[in-house]
Amino acid sequence: METDTAQQLDAEIELLRRVAKGDRSAFEELYDRFSGVLFSTAYRVLNNQEATEDVTQDVFIQIWEKAPLYNPALGKPMTWAITLTRNKAIDRLRSMQRRGRLQDELQREAETFEQFDERSSFDAASGVETGKLVRDAVQKLSKDQREAIELAFFSSLTQTEIAERLNEPLGTVKARIRRGMLRLKEILGSKL
Repeated sequence: METDTAQQLDAEIELLRRVAKGDRSAFEELYDRFSGVLFSTAYRVLNNQEATEDVTQDVFIQIWEKAPLYNPALGKPMTWAITLTRNKAIDRLRSMQRRGRLQDELQREAETFEQFDERSSFDAASGVETGKLVRDAVQKLSKDQREAIELAFFSSLTQTEIAERLNEPLGTVKARIRRGMLRLKEILGSKL
C-alpha cells in the first residue's frame, strides 16, 4: 500500500515537472487526476455550480503558470493544488459577498433617492462638486496607487485579484491601496 502511494506521489511530481516545461499531455493527465478533487474542494466553499466551474478553471490556469514554482519539499502536488483551489474559492466567495453588499447598498440608495427626488438645486450642485473633488484627488495619486484604488473600489476586485491582475505581490497591492487612501484623506481633508 505504501509503495502504491509513493509511486503515485512520484508520478504526480513528475507530471508537475513536465507541466512546468510546457508539456500539454502532462497537463491533460494532471487535469484528469486532480479535477474531481479540486472541483469538490471549490464547491464546498462556494456551494454554486457556475462559480465552482470558474474557480476550477482559474486554478488549472494557475497550475499551468505556477508549475515551475512548485517545490516538492514543501508538500505533495495534490495538497498544493487543493490549497490553490481553496484560496481561489475563498477569494471568489468574498468577492461575491462584496458585490452582494454593494448591490444591496445601491438598491437602498435608489429607494432613498426615489423618496427624496425633490432635492434642492444646492444639494445637487454640492454632490456634483464633491464628485469632481474626489475625481481630481484620485488623479493626484501615483499611477500605481490610482490603479490599485480604481480596481478595488470601482471594479470591486479583492486585493488578491488585484495582485494577480497587476502581477504584483499581495503585500505591495495592500500597501499601495493604504498609502493611496491616506493620500486621498490628506488631499480631501480640508475640502470636504
